[in-house]
Amino acid sequence: MDKERYEQLIQEGRMFMHNMHGDETDEEWTSDQIKKLPQPPLVKEQMTEETIALSRDFSTVIQEQDFFTVLKARKSNRVYTDGTMTIDQLSFLLWAIQGVKDIRGKNYATLRTVPSGGARHPFETYLFVRNIEGLKQGLYHYLPMSHSIEYLKSVEDIEEVMNKAVCEQAWVKKANVLFVFTCVPYRAEWRYSYDAHRTALIDLGHVGENLYLSAASLNLGTCGIAAFDDFFTNDFLGIDGNEEFVCYTQPVGTVQAEDKAKEDAFYSFLDEE
Repeated sequence: MDKERYEQLIQEGRMFMHNMHGDETDEEWTSDQIKKLPQPPLVKEQMTEETIALSRDFSTVIQEQDFFTVLKARKSNRVYTDGTMTIDQLSFLLWAIQGVKDIRGKNYATLRTVPSGGARHPFETYLFVRNIEGLKQGLYHYLPMSHSIEYLKSVEDIEEVMNKAVCEQAWVKKANVLFVFTCVPYRAEWRYSYDAHRTALIDLGHVGENLYLSAASLNLGTCGIAAFDDFFTNDFLGIDGNEEFVCYTQPVGTVQAEDKAKEDAFYSFLDEE
């Protein structure tokens, strides 16, 4: 890549972060909502008949309720112990990142455990389940309106599939579950037109941090991963990569304090500079 093209890409990236519209009455910006076009569905429809209802009683699940302690404990974990997670722990994590608390209007918007611009919540949550008590290995999809998961398909050699999904980061193989977030962009575009994508990335940060904090409250570990194989993962999920596409991944696994030295070793290359 020549320097001129490099600088062009840098400037395009910076412009993406700008607020590109002014007055919402500007016809060049006018969104489909302002045009009174039909609103897209709030969530993706259920795809299979095999669903599992999840508990909303988290009283016996949360290990740490002091918020300051949870904030201090929040970190990126890449070393997992290969212990077993429970389905109730998974239930809490899913509710914490996309749980529906209320519905406004006639299915106009959902109020969830994370904020979202215009309450559009343009994300879907898929799960590569490797080691969760009571669940068979395979691919699942979260149904936030009913707080349940649906089983999509079995996955042969799930550790290698998880590894390939995140561009061969082998430490992910010992995670109990890999969260894969996809974006359904028109949910946000309907309201925010071509500014929707910047807003959606802000929203995605809220989702990821809630998973960090909720995992810390369960004494579990997670690590946000932006290096994933778009084409492989989109294809594996059966989505088209345009109207719905992978945008973020986070493995979650059991951890123990004794592994802190192993985590520190991940950055040992800095001591060599």
